[in-house]
Amino acid sequence: MSVLSALAKATAARTGRAEPIAARRHYHLADRPLVLVPLRLAGEAAAPLAVMLGSAPEDSTVLLVAQPRDRILRLRFIGQLADRVLPYISAFCENAEELTVKSTGETYLRYLDAPQLLLPNLGGIQFLRLLGRSVRFHRTEGENAVAETLPLLGRWLTWFGDRSDFPGSSACLAMTSILTAHWASGQSALEDANLAALLGWIDPPAGLTGAQAAALAEDPLASPPAGPATDPGFDNEELAPLIAAYDSAKHEWAKVIAAERLEQALRGQLEPTWRLMWRAVELLRELPEGASVDRRWTDDRSAFSWFVSDIPEGYPQARRDSAVSATRRLLKQEQALDTFQAQRAFDDPRVLIEYRLVGEAFQGTVTECEPERRAKPKSREVPRPYVWVHTTDPFRGRVGDILFRIDRPAQKAEVVAVEDDVLQLELLSGMGQGKNPAAGSVPEVGDPIGFARFSPSGFGGPPAKLPPREDTPWTHGGPPPDPSAEHTEEWS
Repeated sequence: MSVLSALAKATAARTGRAEPIAARRHYHLADRPLVLVPLRLAGEAAAPLAVMLGSAPEDSTVLLVAQPRDRILRLRFIGQLADRVLPYISAFCENAEELTVKSTGETYLRYLDAPQLLLPNLGGIQFLRLLGRSVRFHRTEGENAVAETLPLLGRWLTWFGDRSDFPGSSACLAMTSILTAHWASGQSALEDANLAALLGWIDPPAGLTGAQAAALAEDPLASPPAGPATDPGFDNEELAPLIAAYDSAKHEWAKVIAAERLEQALRGQLEPTWRLMWRAVELLRELPEGASVDRRWTDDRSAFSWFVSDIPEGYPQARRDSAVSATRRLLKQEQALDTFQAQRAFDDPRVLIEYRLVGEAFQGTVTECEPERRAKPKSREVPRPYVWVHTTDPFRGRVGDILFRIDRPAQKAEVVAVEDDVLQLELLSGMGQGKNPAAGSVPEVGDPIGFARFSPSGFGGPPAKLPPREDTPWTHGGPPPDPSAEHTEEWS
């Protein structure tokens, strides 16, 4: 936790209301997201109990398993879930654009939009991932064959779970994680995992403070858990007797009545969280979207398009990654985190403050400027204006440092001199291709301006590259050692 985040939490505890820590929304919110509120049976890792899903507040469907330990009923539930999720995904496969790879000249399709799943918390995402793993290897032919939609749903749930691991991705989001990225409550991080308590701090009912609203949310009768685990009291007093009544029913009409009673009880557990999810969506839509959100959503659309094209001939995702694929995945996640953090700072002045406090960026005022200065670094003369910036931020520039302008990320500047609180900068790029700088590309005296040591593409250099296969150890997927070769030990 940064100093600024700790201060925001302390302020929220004092004022009784969550403090905003972001001025922009850093995640894409689809016009028609698919909201899912899943519940699982206690003591079972991937035994579905019920799910409420829909793409609008008034459009909700409840699916349930009257006996989650019954394999046939469980597969029937997953089939019903596939009948609702797969058409939602297919609706985004209608309109696409044709793009060309510059290096090879090959063309490929990228869909104009992509599906988005919203779940209450990280536990819900993990449950969907396990549910996908449990069915994506099922056979559609031979003995014990299942419908083709079941393993297909398993592959898609696995894909959404994998995308949720990439920072900045918006394909599959946990609502508690999004809210805590934009607001700081006056409670602990563990308590922030309770969606009702977190929203109590962010949007408390009239006449209540955030702490009072959060305390009310801890009552499982007034505010049932957001899943996937259910309240133990509900399990013992309501759920167990209702499942037992379904098991003991002798006639079909008795089973129907028992299932209806079970659905009514589960609706009471799901509907409060359903309303909270859509209230959270409303609050997030009120925030203006960050400038780089669309760029990251384009990456999600590209990943979605690639997976759609891979489904007809591809195989289900492996149960576990090999050493090489796991390394590549980890490197991609680290690069995604690096880029996401940098882009948030460039998009959002509130986030940028954290980097200004530690001397990684600064805001100042232009005190002097030489807009017509030119230099000849190579074969021809180009614009190289000088700019003097006064700042009171704890930024310690060094001669030769390359900085990136906050409001114009494509513009670089080099530190030429430092004197007290004034930095002399030479603008290197971001001024157009003409002989003279483009209008507005060079700041004027009195203009506010900011620079950072890092670029919007990340804090470090390019992602690390793996060695070629012939140089990779056999333990990590490289060629096996030659058994006929002679080996000598160092001591021999």
